[in-house]
Amino acid sequence: MSFDAKVPGTLVRLGTVDMDFNYEDHFGSTPSTGYERLLYDCTIGDATLFRRASMVEASWIAVAPILDVWKVLPPRDFPNYAAGTWGPKEAEDLMARDGRQWRKLDK
Repeated sequence: MSFDAKVPGTLVRLGTVDMDFNYEDHFGSTPSTGYERLLYDCTIGDATLFRRASMVEASWIAVAPILDVWKVLPPRDFPNYAAGTWGPKEAEDLMARDGRQWRKLDK
């Protein structure tokens, strides 16, 4: 299976890669971190990826009531899992219903 991935760098260019690929093998360099892009956008004055304070505040108006309910009524039978693990068994069971399984890569 193949798909398009963003070629590392400041330009938006796509390159076709196999599902099992390494950026450096295909593009000759490793991808930049989000911070590199953030700092670059700041230096050139590009606010495309930034949100105005009014947008952030409007988002909290929508989300805060949901968080308040979750504090009062914790979810029942929620398949939570510890950070850094592969997830709850229920996720594996969901995939297994269709005869599939998650592809687990070494970290």
